[in-house]
Amino acid sequence: MRNFLLGERASMAKSMRTIKNPFFTSHPPSPFFHFSLLFFSPPKKSSPRYLNHHHQTRCTPPQIFLLLISLSLVFSGISFLTSSLDPGSTCVSSMSPSSSLNFFISDDPRHLLTSLAVSGASTLFPLPARSGHSGNMTEAEREFWKQPDGEGYKPCLDFSLAYRKKSARVSKEKKRFLVVVVSGGLNQQRNQIVDAVVIATILEAALVVPVLQVNRVWGDESEFSDIFDVEHFKKTLRSDVRIVSSLPSTHLMSRQTIENQIPWDVSPVWIRAKFFKQLNEEGLLVLKGLDSRLTKNLPPDLQKLRCKVAFHALRFIAPIENLGNKLARRMWIEGPYIALHLRLEQDVWVRTGCLTGLGSEFDRIIAETRMAQPRYLTGRLNLTYTERRLAGLCPLNAYEIARLLKALGAPSNASVYIAGGEAFGGSRAIEPLAREFPNLVTKETLAHKGELLPYANRSSALAALDYIVSLSSDVFLPSHGGNMAKAMQGNRAYVGHRKFIMPNKRAMLPLMENSSVSESELSSVTRKLHRKSQGHPESRRGRRDRDVVAYPVPECMCRHGKHKSLGFF
Repeated sequence: MRNFLLGERASMAKSMRTIKNPFFTSHPPSPFFHFSLLFFSPPKKSSPRYLNHHHQTRCTPPQIFLLLISLSLVFSGISFLTSSLDPGSTCVSSMSPSSSLNFFISDDPRHLLTSLAVSGASTLFPLPARSGHSGNMTEAEREFWKQPDGEGYKPCLDFSLAYRKKSARVSKEKKRFLVVVVSGGLNQQRNQIVDAVVIATILEAALVVPVLQVNRVWGDESEFSDIFDVEHFKKTLRSDVRIVSSLPSTHLMSRQTIENQIPWDVSPVWIRAKFFKQLNEEGLLVLKGLDSRLTKNLPPDLQKLRCKVAFHALRFIAPIENLGNKLARRMWIEGPYIALHLRLEQDVWVRTGCLTGLGSEFDRIIAETRMAQPRYLTGRLNLTYTERRLAGLCPLNAYEIARLLKALGAPSNASVYIAGGEAFGGSRAIEPLAREFPNLVTKETLAHKGELLPYANRSSALAALDYIVSLSSDVFLPSHGGNMAKAMQGNRAYVGHRKFIMPNKRAMLPLMENSSVSESELSSVTRKLHRKSQGHPESRRGRRDRDVVAYPVPECMCRHGKHKSLGFF
């Protein structure tokens, strides 16, 4: 196995070694502890009465009342934490992430310093959304900031008895081991890690912490433990599958076959028929190239497992999460903000086969790169540029995004956070957007001096920061579909159906190019086009192509009062 890893070093990150001890905290403080601090301030060191251990004071009636409240909250907290940490428990608080966060935090910016730390939850909480009720706003602006109706949907991962019985056995597996090599950017890797856990469950195998392959585009050599909290990953899934940091010495081999020819849309039946016998005989299976290979239509328990991995187990390491929270608070404290996933990087233009809109010089560079690396071009190879664009296959450029935001009612003074890599063409590519929305911010301009230094040339960590800030935004809008858009769509739904706008490019672009359509007409039609796609609950039922991680209703979210809520909040 060691030789296998050395031979693959040029294409994948170092792996199968003992995980480093990352500098993170495994157990954030209980929300009930922080809540009790609202009632009782710590004793002053200068007061002699607190220095006398034998001095007794009589509690006044209000103090007794507050003491009783505090004690009841403490006992409730103990019960809450005990039930949520019980591997077999599926029933917990019915509070949604957003409602529980609002319970502990007011809109007073002074309380934001404990925003995400207060939750103590196994999932990432966003900061509270604002609905835009300022008297200075126009009706269009109020509508733009208005949050969608969640229709009572809450997370509900109530696994079946049959699944829990099988998982009790799988979580103790010590003979069969699955190694998975994941590739791509951060959110592509997340998808494959989710699939890896599901496949390990299907094959009844222990899962070795996934190997992150070196990113071909960005050259990022980060390992799993550089991005994700390994111990949290193990603990969250300990009742579902056994996860180990490295292979035991009994399973190390000098030569091991890598299975990387997996067809699209494979089912659990196919997975077992193809690999179970080999895994039983050899005790080890190495899979590579899992991206979108597993079917989106899985049995209900496996769909719930996908949500559990995506929204609970894959938590960023503390240094990344803490810095992301700081950046999010800096945006939040200034008022409601928009997060744009602006797909203007050079590799995006190369892969989509689209023109940049920056002129012939920039388009020539993209065309030459595409000819030199034709394997990067994805899908619809027979379409012309114009056909691709009108079919909605091209990213919206900065000018188109600016017109879309204006048509949707976004105020020109809105704070706009730009997530994504460096735009091809630099400031020239962003200028049309900056002209209409001057309050543009990136992680580079938002961070204080030296804060991003640990993540230089680490695209996955930088993408994680974008993810955290985007999740807390009041409105999220991607300029193009992709893994980040799908992940954000599902996660924002899961934490309370926060506003998410997926541009209807196919219907919108012809209107933008029609000079006879006035700006007021464009605004009216654009708002109607996007009224039903702003983060309202959308069911996955009847759509085989929909991933439950992007559409968690109904497998992972149920209407409040009809089902038990998820046991992780």
